[in-house]
Amino acid sequence: MNFAAIALLALAMSTDAFAAAVGKGTALQNPRWSEALRTGLIFGVIEAITPMIGWVLGHAAADYVNAWDHWIAFTLLGVLGVRMIYAGLKTPAEEEDEKPTRHSFWVLATTGFATSIDAMAVGVGLAFLNVNIFPIAASIGFATFIMVTLGVMVGRVLGKIAGRWAEALGGVVLIGIGSTILYQHLHAV
Repeated sequence: MNFAAIALLALAMSTDAFAAAVGKGTALQNPRWSEALRTGLIFGVIEAITPMIGWVLGHAAADYVNAWDHWIAFTLLGVLGVRMIYAGLKTPAEEEDEKPTRHSFWVLATTGFATSIDAMAVGVGLAFLNVNIFPIAASIGFATFIMVTLGVMVGRVLGKIAGRWAEALGGVVLIGIGSTILYQHLHAV
């Protein structure tokens, strides 16, 4: 693969993580750059690791990974999306506290993993090509780091503009991403 192909692949793999990061940014109380960088790092590392896992699995069990990746992504993104919609639509009387200033590691890791299932599937496909997976995985991770960091800060702006509805919209986006992944895999020719 040439540089342009790797760059386009990395950008494509980071777009759903960007959308999820916007939702994560809206759910926080004025996220700072340090939280955006932390979120970007968690997503980026996960997004770099999953194509390598897919590449290894592609050599061992491509049919199994391809049979279940879309269901895993759909379920994880759906659950996270419903949770965000619920949090965004709660009336102020139901809210226990203000918005948090940071997300837990596990919430970010779960979201990062859910949005990186497609990168794992790409890794499976790359296993059948004569390519070096490491620069590709590093490029995907770096692009995701940049996109997610920016996404959290975009979410900060949207959160101020749209308030609680922005978090609910972020949940709808996550459900939409999961549904799109499921639809594409079920209707692939």
